[in-house]
Amino acid sequence: MAISLRSSENSTVLRKLSLEVPKIEKIVVNCGLGAEAGNSKGLEAAMKDLANITGQWPVKTKAKKSVASFKIREGNAIGIAVTLRGRVMFNFLDRLINLGLPRTMDFLGVNPNSFDGHGNYSIGLRDQGVFPEIPYEVGGKKNGMDVCIVTTAKTDNEALRLLTLLGMPFSENIKSGVLIRKKRLKRHHFMSKGRGRR
Repeated sequence: MAISLRSSENSTVLRKLSLEVPKIEKIVVNCGLGAEAGNSKGLEAAMKDLANITGQWPVKTKAKKSVASFKIREGNAIGIAVTLRGRVMFNFLDRLINLGLPRTMDFLGVNPNSFDGHGNYSIGLRDQGVFPEIPYEVGGKKNGMDVCIVTTAKTDNEALRLLTLLGMPFSENIKSGVLIRKKRLKRHHFMSKGRGRR
């Protein structure tokens, strides 16, 4: 007899499974501007560039406290940021993976050890010019950006698998600390068992 997926019990199981499968919750893109943040024209230009790259207008990030050595006062704009969700988020991720990263100079893959221990992954780009929306200017100032991919994964290993399936080009020349730690734990576990039997 065929099992109906529409039955109340099975639909509940499927709902629970869908909640357990890791997914990307949001992507946060930050751009520190330094001295440009105090220049209204420079700030406006940077916001337009980030909006063109991400598909969403960013907000200004402000200093939480004053830093005399950097001539920063509390409340001053120090950069811009944007939080992406839904379709805009996946559009940006697709363009990051297939356009931005491959155009990075001497690109050999992203570091698989840049997870934070909670299933979130961060990438730093030195030049926004890797995106086709930003016109290349010889000798022009290059703004970088930090990308944080927030997932619902419970572990870094789950997040690594999720992003790998989505096409994130992790470097094959760098061993993942997540997998290395896992192997060490297994080896230690078996060694302990062997000692116990003796």
